[in-house]
Amino acid sequence: MITVANLVKNFGKNHVLKNINLTIEAGKVTAVVGPNGSGKTTLIKTILGLVRPTSGIIEVDGTIVKDDYLYRNKIGYMPQIARYPENLTGNEIISLIKSIRNSNEFDDAEILSSLKLTPEMEKPFKNLSGGTKQKISALIAFAFNPKIIILDEPTAGLDPISSSYFKDLVLKQKEQKKTIILTSHLMNEVQELSDEIIFLLEGEIKFKGSVQSLLEDKNETKLERAIAELMSQNQNSS
Repeated sequence: MITVANLVKNFGKNHVLKNINLTIEAGKVTAVVGPNGSGKTTLIKTILGLVRPTSGIIEVDGTIVKDDYLYRNKIGYMPQIARYPENLTGNEIISLIKSIRNSNEFDDAEILSSLKLTPEMEKPFKNLSGGTKQKISALIAFAFNPKIIILDEPTAGLDPISSSYFKDLVLKQKEQKKTIILTSHLMNEVQELSDEIIFLLEGEIKFKGSVQSLLEDKNETKLERAIAELMSQNQNSS
């Protein structure tokens, strides 16, 4: 379980997160959605410990984030843009990550096969396509068998076949009761994968609940339309 209490993050005079309070339940897929600049990535990075909050407390499985960096061993993270040493091959990057994590618990066979990655793993990272770089990032996020998986725009750059395989991987992790957080601008993807949804607007939570409850509340069958209505209501009331 991940708990966020009274979280504030300011960058100078820019108030990015405004008193965020939420609980992300274990064993579910929670989507964080909102327009560009709403604070989605900043929220994720505070949970990861990559951004220090201005104030507030974040706990991951009872560990206060600022007190113990070792909680990150429980997390697999797939950033929106994969950045790894350009001259290393995919296999060398994996070896490096294993060394950093000090872990031999790495099961990559199924992911390599489903994402058609094996032929690409001996090529330098700089020579790979954007989609293949994303696949390697997905491999690193999933293959250490993490308890918590955080995915930031995970299917950006993936072709339709790879995107379909990737969604299957997420659903398989969901069946294993992993805690998964994802951001995406693709509402059909969010509707397909997610149990819960957090809608951020200008650094504030405007909705938190199940996908089904939002659809019922807005009397819609498609999440994209429900989110559009939610955005419109909040913009009109501001």
